[in-house]
Amino acid sequence: MTTEQYPKVYLYRRIVQAKLYIDRYYSEKIDLDNISDEAHFSKFHFIRLFKSIYGKTPNQYLTEVRIERAKHLLEQGDLVSEACNLVGYESLSTFSGLFSKIVGKSPNQYASDFNQRKKNIQEKPLAFVPKCYAFMHGWTENSNFEEVKK
Repeated sequence: MTTEQYPKVYLYRRIVQAKLYIDRYYSEKIDLDNISDEAHFSKFHFIRLFKSIYGKTPNQYLTEVRIERAKHLLEQGDLVSEACNLVGYESLSTFSGLFSKIVGKSPNQYASDFNQRKKNIQEKPLAFVPKCYAFMHGWTENSNFEEVKK
C-alpha cells in the first residue's frame, strides 16, 4: 500500500494500531485517553474514525473484547469473580450487568448452561448431530441413531 494509491492509509494504520492496543491490553485499566494517545488523535476525532472503520466506538469494542474473553474463561471453569478481574473490571456488579446485557444471561447462568451442554454432548453425542448430516452418511439406517435422539 502506498500513499499515492491510498492517500489516507496512514490514518487507517494508526486506527488499526489502536485496535491492536485494545486487543493486547484489554485486561488492564485502559480508557479512551490511553487508546486515542496510542493512535495520536484527539479523543473525539479518534472516536469518529474508529467507528467509521469498525462500526462501533472504541469503548464498545473494548467491552466486546472483554466479554468474549470472559466467556472463554467461564467455559474453562474460572469463577465469575476471577473472570471479572482477569478481563479488567474492578466491579463485579458492573461486569455482571454488562455481561447480562450483551450475552442475554448472567455469567453464572452462562457457565452453568455451558457445563450442562458439555455434559449432554458427552453423554449423547449423536443427539447433537443434525439429522440431515446423519442421513447423508447413512447413520440413520440400521443404527441406534433415532434411539439416541430420544
